[in-house]
Amino acid sequence: MRYLLLCAFLIASVSNSSAASFFDKVQKFANPESKEGKILSGATQVLSSSKEIDYKTERVIGESLALESLQRFGNPVKNETLQQYVNKVGNAVSVNSKRATIPYQFAILDSPVQNAFAVPGGVIFVSRALFSILSDESELAAVLAHEVGHVSAKHALKSTQRAQFFQGVGTITAASVGGEKGKKFASAIGDMQAVLFDKGLDKEMEFEADLAAMETTYRTGYDPSAMIRVLEKLQKLEATSTDKKGSWFSTHPPLDERIARLQGQLQKYPDYSSLASVRDRFTKYAKLK
Repeated sequence: MRYLLLCAFLIASVSNSSAASFFDKVQKFANPESKEGKILSGATQVLSSSKEIDYKTERVIGESLALESLQRFGNPVKNETLQQYVNKVGNAVSVNSKRATIPYQFAILDSPVQNAFAVPGGVIFVSRALFSILSDESELAAVLAHEVGHVSAKHALKSTQRAQFFQGVGTITAASVGGEKGKKFASAIGDMQAVLFDKGLDKEMEFEADLAAMETTYRTGYDPSAMIRVLEKLQKLEATSTDKKGSWFSTHPPLDERIARLQGQLQKYPDYSSLASVRDRFTKYAKLK
């Protein structure tokens, strides 16, 4: 397992060169006059009639939601070394997830709200406030693996489809035509924003992502009980928190129920206490935030 963890971490480092360029691209979406902004604006107006959303369309949806997250929660922390580290850990767990074939990007946002969230297509954010309560790399890996679990299961897309958003939506086919479909698509994007950032996903989806986090961290070589430790820390903070808006407290199921479910799953990993937590390396990078 320790060898597997080292290999996964080294493989993940190859993906870091694309992280900075990705966030440069997302920032450009904020300018409606830029080429990227015009493409996104037009892309949310034109859809084909096929029933399945392909990855390219999923990614465009995700990048539009990524822009909204930057506007709500703040820009990425301005420390490239730290962001690269988070991408190494994130990609190490993503290659052991159920959907390892798509590209993932990870970033810490400069936000005082304790939260982490994933948008369709593999874009994942962790707030500075949530990152600051973590104690080691296995806990960071657990948070990122939980969000990768949402992407792997396409939870955001499924939740909106159940609510009759994106029904019959297929591939984006053009970038400059308006019409009724475009209005419906833009409305659906707004509804998805509300689900991800305000209401939260279904309870069972969160439990599914918790279980995925344990399995994925274990497969990567990390101590799978790290997810429980993260939730226990949040539970202590919840007891004294006065402003829960936009946090894991307001958008996720009750923590005591989640913790109990995960504790019941630890028997699947009898060697969990011998697996990696990687405190020293995490501490070195955590000082950069």
